[in-house]
Amino acid sequence: MAQPFVLPDFYLPHPARLNPHIETAREHTREWARGMGMLEGSGIWEERDLEAHDYAGLCSYTHPDCDARTLSLVTDWYVWVFFFDDHFLEIFKRTQDREGGKAYLDRLPLFMPMDLGQDVPEPTNPVEAGLRDLWERTVPHMGPGWRARFAESTRNLLNESLWELSNINEGRIANPVEYIEMRRKVGGAPWSAQLVEFAARAELPGSVALSRPLRVLTDAFADAVHLRNDLFSYQREVEEEGELSNGVLVLETFLGCSTQEAADAVNDLLTSRLQQFENTALTEVPALCLEKGLTPAECAAVGLYAKGLQDWQSGGQEWHMRSSRYMNEGLDTTAPSGVLGTSALDIGRLFGRPATARLRALTHVPRRPDGPSLLPEFDLPFPLALSPHHRDVLDSSVAWAGRMGLLGDIWDGPMLRGFDLALCAAGLDPDATREELELSAQWLTWGTYGDDYYPLVFGRARNLAGAKLCTERLKDCMPLGEPASAPASAVSPMERALADLWVRTAGPMREGARRRLRTAVDVMLDSWLWELHNQAQHRVPDPVDYLEMRRSTFGSDLSMLLSRLRHEEKLPPELLRSGTVVSLEHAAQDWACLLNDLFSYRKEIEVEGEVHNGVLVVEKFFDCDYPSAVRIVDDLMRGRLRQFRHVKEHELPLLREDFGLDAAESAALDAYVREMEDWLAGILNWHRKARRYGAEDVRTGAGTARLGGPQGLGSAASRLATLLAR
Repeated sequence: MAQPFVLPDFYLPHPARLNPHIETAREHTREWARGMGMLEGSGIWEERDLEAHDYAGLCSYTHPDCDARTLSLVTDWYVWVFFFDDHFLEIFKRTQDREGGKAYLDRLPLFMPMDLGQDVPEPTNPVEAGLRDLWERTVPHMGPGWRARFAESTRNLLNESLWELSNINEGRIANPVEYIEMRRKVGGAPWSAQLVEFAARAELPGSVALSRPLRVLTDAFADAVHLRNDLFSYQREVEEEGELSNGVLVLETFLGCSTQEAADAVNDLLTSRLQQFENTALTEVPALCLEKGLTPAECAAVGLYAKGLQDWQSGGQEWHMRSSRYMNEGLDTTAPSGVLGTSALDIGRLFGRPATARLRALTHVPRRPDGPSLLPEFDLPFPLALSPHHRDVLDSSVAWAGRMGLLGDIWDGPMLRGFDLALCAAGLDPDATREELELSAQWLTWGTYGDDYYPLVFGRARNLAGAKLCTERLKDCMPLGEPASAPASAVSPMERALADLWVRTAGPMREGARRRLRTAVDVMLDSWLWELHNQAQHRVPDPVDYLEMRRSTFGSDLSMLLSRLRHEEKLPPELLRSGTVVSLEHAAQDWACLLNDLFSYRKEIEVEGEVHNGVLVVEKFFDCDYPSAVRIVDDLMRGRLRQFRHVKEHELPLLREDFGLDAAESAALDAYVREMEDWLAGILNWHRKARRYGAEDVRTGAGTARLGGPQGLGSAASRLATLLAR
């Protein structure tokens, strides 16, 4: 069968190396697989299948430095996970047996106890037998933190197979954002990353294991692994097996382009994720180690982890080029020759498209005029409802901002009244009492002030240390004990305002809810530091990193959390943390964030010289003009909205069934979904009516990008900028 497209040149900055214990691993894993019942008689594999796939080769390339015993154990894990994938495909995907698949998956976590002394069931199939054996041989060597993370990754890898099965049942192809998120869980690369910790003896310190820099390393690694696999496996998965979960097919459908063009776009995204990995490893991880005061041994573990992920990338590429499991005809698998030190590395692949893409991200010309703002039709199907307390709360929230000191430096009273953040609150929560709406409007006021303050005061001066100190002081204004009054340390206007909001909001809450609120604010504050980090490099973000961080910079979690807390006691916590509910929330958040990017493009790109805007990110990634980027963003928003409705109509009913919700719980879940719809309608209404993004609000005249001293709305910010420049 002819290949459906020509495989592109892959960006691989690190040469692949081969573990010398490869034959030992091959011999061991052959006998292990037979002992677990995975070969003859399984109905899935014969020995020739195992030999052809060569998982020992995969692990020898991806873990080149570990000893023979470790390599054999890691290889057994990969044999198990690939056997599971083929077993689930044959037994449940081909027959589209979702109910049977769920029962099968529900048993597997029983074979991963945190306490090895705990009894486990007798295995009933090779997947269960293999998991029990592997768990018992692996986890005694690792700490409890790693055990918990690895168990969660394994559960995600197993359980999200139901998502793939549901999509096959419905004949549905995911949108790109949904696909990237779900592929991380289904594809298993986060699971592979934690096996890197085991194989490299590089268990991450608990103080940094869940931090943004290491999470980005893991996520960028995962995305690159999965996108590479999608390119090599397209023929087998899409053409032969009828799979719909493949990145090439996803982009082919989303962009309406040829298979070859989609493959090239997937490779560009793969390159972007690898370059994001490099940027994070070199600019964020060292600072994290210093900030957390890691010991030399802990710093070494972090470094070995990053090196292990790099080895995996290059080794995975080499294995895909050689394995009979994938489409790889015509690829040159001989090591290229080159200049001193590059005999195992094809230097040519570092240039061309990868170098051009990196250059575009770092050479954006600021304050470029693009003409009038382009706004597509926003076909939001949810009706708008507004609180009757809007006008009263507008007056009181402006007065509150004055008392807190938020007016007079970057804002003034008329400007804030034009922003009308009370209108936004009135749409987000139309059923709120006057007191609830007032608190919501004040949170929006504080968050919007901070979003303006950080880039103006710290970004233009490249004062990352000052921003970090400011952030830590703000966090100190939110004590987790029962707050009785604002802390004495709250001195600046932002600190006083946050402390006041914290006392009034968190005071009546229970400890768990208070902790979740604190986390939501912390995440937003840290995301503002991420923006400053990019601004200091003058770097337009990678598209995946941008979309994921945009939810935080927009304050989505914070604004949604207050609605969610109303329903927490009425719904199982596991349901609210489920992939289905998170998918619903992320679809809504991304639609709102991209909506804001469309409205704020002129303000941010032409007037303020920003690099954080989804339209600009698309321009740089696809190397297209402003109108083309707007069309792509509009298509992505429509895809996210379709996903929201799909989850609501097709996945939530399955979730109710899986959790056995009663009438009261079902009503609470319906209410939460309706509040998300209110959230979307309220945000759209506010963007259409607020005095914040229009041409008359962000510029002082028509026809020129910058005139003399500005007046009117926005002039206070410019005055402060002039003082800072002096």
